[in-house]
Amino acid sequence: MSSHAHAHPVPHAPTGFISKYIFSRDHKVIGIQYFLLALTAVCIGIVLSILMRFHLVWPGAHLPFVSGGIMTPEQYASLVTMHGTIMVFFVLTTAPQGGFGNYFLPIQIGAPDMAFPTLNMLSFWVTFVAFVCAIAAFFVPGGAPLSGWTGYAPLSGLGDVTGPGEGWGQTMWIFAIALFCLGALLGALNFIATTIDLRAPGMTLFRMPLTVWGWFVTAILGLLAFGVLLAGGVLLLLDRSAGTSFFAPAGMVINDQLQPHIGGSPLLWQHLFWFFGHPEVYIAILPGMGVASHVLSTFSRKPVFGYRAMAMAICAIGFLGFVVWGHHMFVSGMSPYSAFAFSVMTMSIGVPSAIKTFNWLGTLWGGRIQFRTPMLFAIGFVSLFVSGGLSGLFLAQPAVDNLLHGTYYVVAHFHLVMGVAAIFGIFAATYFWFPKMFGRTMNETLGKIHFWFTFVGAYCIFMPMHWVGIAGGIRRYADYTGVTYLANLQPLHHFMTIAAFVTGAAQIFFIVNFFWSLKFGPKAGKNPWNATTLEWDTDSPPPLDNFNGNYPSVYRGPYEFGVPGAVEDFVPQWLTPELVKRA
Repeated sequence: MSSHAHAHPVPHAPTGFISKYIFSRDHKVIGIQYFLLALTAVCIGIVLSILMRFHLVWPGAHLPFVSGGIMTPEQYASLVTMHGTIMVFFVLTTAPQGGFGNYFLPIQIGAPDMAFPTLNMLSFWVTFVAFVCAIAAFFVPGGAPLSGWTGYAPLSGLGDVTGPGEGWGQTMWIFAIALFCLGALLGALNFIATTIDLRAPGMTLFRMPLTVWGWFVTAILGLLAFGVLLAGGVLLLLDRSAGTSFFAPAGMVINDQLQPHIGGSPLLWQHLFWFFGHPEVYIAILPGMGVASHVLSTFSRKPVFGYRAMAMAICAIGFLGFVVWGHHMFVSGMSPYSAFAFSVMTMSIGVPSAIKTFNWLGTLWGGRIQFRTPMLFAIGFVSLFVSGGLSGLFLAQPAVDNLLHGTYYVVAHFHLVMGVAAIFGIFAATYFWFPKMFGRTMNETLGKIHFWFTFVGAYCIFMPMHWVGIAGGIRRYADYTGVTYLANLQPLHHFMTIAAFVTGAAQIFFIVNFFWSLKFGPKAGKNPWNATTLEWDTDSPPPLDNFNGNYPSVYRGPYEFGVPGAVEDFVPQWLTPELVKRA
């Protein structure tokens, strides 16, 4: 601890099990709760995706747990809907921001807790209730909805007349999304207030780790985006239950029934959803960018190349993320002039993304690279982000997107750039911060086995999807056996399905490693990675107030590796200049 640390009274820890572990106000416990919720959600999401892949290859297979024995197209559409919903909201949004952000943002800026601890607790439990509502959609009459994770109106806005799952199942889905938005708004306010108001002495904005920049900008995106989706969800619920017509046009006849709606616009829902939906891509990926930068620097033993440019690129991506939502709607009959504008803005967002990519490579170049498991996943993140992002350049062109929008090409693109890349960021963060969170280290051999199976498996699943999409393979089709021109694509589907089975099974290595290491992993010291940021100045795991009453001051930037004249190859943020050992 720095000799210039500031002493404060140490708060009393709660003694009861309920107040300590269930309704805790400690940001670290809440972060672990978010992480375990996301871990539960991702296991469910993987099972749903495996069922989807199985059905695409063997559509006539008898499944004992499916009503009727053989999966119907409606049941397949329900799997697609719930897989997307669970993965986007309860995994890709929850783990990076709610989990690691809650746990480490206060420690990395030298704060004792979040600005509003009670609000923090409330945000988790609202999110938990949202997750329960989403899972409950499987068990209500009619089952889960089939309108896709985007919930497009009018299919989602008219009730069970539009199909199975569109009654109570769709209503539970809307409740889940609305509650999730509310929890995310509460969390975003907390993150912003904490970052602005609770930084340690000397912790200027440009001394914050890039992880904090990622969480901070993500919170701003969430504050602006989730409110729009919450409002859209309320309007959609009114269309379904109160007879309004925000998204339902006049004159619709469904199952020989004239619908009593007038004057609504399905395109209004698309605008509201995608105004949230594209920032959501960056809500999922920006924390991963921060983690990748953090880990690459630590295990390259080099400062982040172009730190200020990296921080500004995060801000630029956040801003531009709000002006490109129309590229999701090129096929909706959009004016060519509007489509051109959205296309130009979509291409421009590649500039800050390219800056980050080149700076990641610059950080690696000439470094003394240590290929530990967190480093492997951080490099994998960069690889997947670049591979998935390149296909986005083609989809940014309206003429190309019109051909590919309804195909597996889009599925491949957003799974690589948003889904798998973000999950690699989550894995990198888990392996990197596990010693700090639980005081023990994870097994390196199991971690590397997990990485290689997952990395190779991800490419085996999603790269062939680009070819399927270019060949005309339509996404969301439940059965290709009756489509003659798609018959030649079945071998690719077989290959992707086997790859999905193997990749899914490989996650057992992670689960076993995680829970085994909690009990039996080697004990970790304060700073097992010889890192420089403030979380490595405190005990593993940290005490209730993070620094045991001795709050640090900050004397330098977050990535001081290879400092000329210093004996050690790293100089921590908290170390006073006179304590830095010189050669």
